[in-house]
Amino acid sequence: MYAREKLKSAKTRRRYTKLPDPPDPTDMTQHKYITEIDTILRTRYGGRADVYIDGQGYLCYRTTELMFAPDCIISFGVDAEALEDANGYAISEVGKPPDFVLEVASPSTGRRDYTEKRVGYEGLLVGEYWRFDNTGGEYHDRALAGDLLVDGRYVDIELHVEADGMIWGHSPALGLDLCWDDGRLRFYDPVAGEYLRSHSEAEAERIAAEAERDSAEARAGVAEARATVAEAEVRRLREMLLRLEGGDG
Repeated sequence: MYAREKLKSAKTRRRYTKLPDPPDPTDMTQHKYITEIDTILRTRYGGRADVYIDGQGYLCYRTTELMFAPDCIISFGVDAEALEDANGYAISEVGKPPDFVLEVASPSTGRRDYTEKRVGYEGLLVGEYWRFDNTGGEYHDRALAGDLLVDGRYVDIELHVEADGMIWGHSPALGLDLCWDDGRLRFYDPVAGEYLRSHSEAEAERIAAEAERDSAEARAGVAEARATVAEAEVRRLREMLLRLEGGDG
């Protein structure tokens, strides 16, 4: 029964036109930021079958119009596995635009991100378009910027500047705050009241937890050894006292 259902699912699963690989980027300045963002968001959505996350695959309306390769794209309510096989996102085939697109600034693409791409993503009806510049605005027009599609046009998402220099705005699509924090892009969950952890932060926490556990076990071992020595000393003293009392008798 299970095998037949699996075969039926494989036959009826949606298939999209496979898009070519985009050209390798000539500027790797933003690579570490893209990798960290991708890891954080994939961890957030835990491999959900209805959430598609990709970085640097093509985004287009038709498969014959390979215009953009965003650094990060998220779309909800889609067949993520089928889109992974497609190697990109063609809106005409998927049936809806992405909910969220993010570009990370680099010297070679920075100006295009906040001019040509902003116009292009608006034309594709991408729900939200965010831009992050780790330099604070050297390559983009701003350190952090977000646009929300309202009646087919982009309007600025309100940003807040904290006393310590942090800049943040809220993404309705993700339900998260995007924060420019000392040259890093961080994601804050206002419901949970905490930042989403990067791989390095999660690994550091794991190592610290293991070290604390090892330290606690070592402390417990020392305490147990001391207790054993103390019990032995009590027995020795009792035996000595018994011998003394017996001699007095």
